[in-house]
Amino acid sequence: MGLFSFIKEAGEKLFGGKEVEAAATQAAADPKAKPSLDALNDKAARAIENYIATQKLGVEGVRVEYDGATGTVNVSGQAPTQEALEKVTLCCGNVASVKQVNNLMAVSSPEPEAQYHDVVRGDTLSAIAKKYYGDANKYPKIFEANKPMLSHPDKIYPGQKLRIPAL
Repeated sequence: MGLFSFIKEAGEKLFGGKEVEAAATQAAADPKAKPSLDALNDKAARAIENYIATQKLGVEGVRVEYDGATGTVNVSGQAPTQEALEKVTLCCGNVASVKQVNNLMAVSSPEPEAQYHDVVRGDTLSAIAKKYYGDANKYPKIFEANKPMLSHPDKIYPGQKLRIPAL
């Protein structure tokens, strides 16, 4: 699927991102600190894997690697649909301290990729629907496309990346 960029400061706070960043800086200066960084990267990766599992997307064999020095997540596994694969990307990327997601997952039923929208201050799902679909009343389509990561149509935040499926 490729490499996707995200806003590092936005998203779910699943692990101590600042702690991992500090350990990465320390490991760059002192190679003896690398084991500590490796342990924190592994802890972060497991937190992201657990978050993906809680979303019940039907993906199998999910394996996440996190690099705190670059804020990059590599995710692999098997997704049943293109939608599930894209939601895994969003699960990984809409996490604080993640700047990039490299989704290496295979998909059982490939389909055309959805568009993406980076939420900015003042955005609403209605305004986003108007922009992409020409009709503000089609916001439920965007809401449904981003469930279960979105729990309510009014709970979007600046820096979040949303899937915008074709109508």
